[in-house]
Amino acid sequence: MIKQRTLDHAIRCSGIGLHSGRKIELVLNPAAVDTGIVFVRSDLGIEIKGHVSSVVDTTLCTTIGHGEASISTVEHIMSALSGLGIDNARIEVDGAEVPVMDGSASPFIFLIQCAGIVEQNAVKKVLRIKKRVSIEDGNKSCALYPASGFRVSYLLDYVHPLLSNCKVSFDFSRQAYAREVSRARTFGFIHEVEALQKAGLALGGSMDNAVVLDKYGVLNEGGLRYADECARHKVLDTVGDLFLAGYPIVGAFEGERSGHAMNCQLVEALLADESAWSIEELEAPKTQPEQIDASIPVLS
Repeated sequence: MIKQRTLDHAIRCSGIGLHSGRKIELVLNPAAVDTGIVFVRSDLGIEIKGHVSSVVDTTLCTTIGHGEASISTVEHIMSALSGLGIDNARIEVDGAEVPVMDGSASPFIFLIQCAGIVEQNAVKKVLRIKKRVSIEDGNKSCALYPASGFRVSYLLDYVHPLLSNCKVSFDFSRQAYAREVSRARTFGFIHEVEALQKAGLALGGSMDNAVVLDKYGVLNEGGLRYADECARHKVLDTVGDLFLAGYPIVGAFEGERSGHAMNCQLVEALLADESAWSIEELEAPKTQPEQIDASIPVLS
């Protein structure tokens, strides 16, 4: 059997909030068996479950909330936790955002690995997809359907030389999340960033924490980390949003031009149809992923 995982010890970091531009302190803590992922507004003393039922906004990022408290940009750290197979953790932040760090999940991967990962005395539980569930909105769509492991495919399609008809697909039983996906940074167009900042948003956004594009290419010195980095970031976001189902998913995701709103709508639609899923205990796969410390647990 495969056991649940948490952190070996607490670890902290600080960074800039993408939208507020203010410094945010974050502490990652171990948590007991079956806790799941819980966020805590340490400045308010309010807990918010890392679950789709807590989602209050999906404009530009995924925001969860409870009562007067909210925390935005949870998708990157949720993605890192999912990617490393962490089942239980408490995440404290002293403001309304998770720090953006470098715009990817890689700093959170590093943080978790520095804290150490320990197995707990309980079997890991997964959410197995039993039938296809889909969401469509014009030329945008996303779907979950049965598969033996966890796969994510995504089509990015903007009118731009680097972002036109860009499709990526990852089978996390064979490909390592940390190496293939976690380093992909969030991205935006320079005119959009300027407009958002004039409106009081994205005040912490810069070329230090995002891929910034003009009409022709990348403005960042050093260019892209992967040729298809922007499409890979969409996969990173999707992994984080899907973890809001409350358990690692065993199934396949396909998205076309979708984003946080559709991802969360898809998870809600899935959970609303009890015939579409089951919660199962995870048995050890017959063959191990190529990097067990950097993979999403899968069924064989």
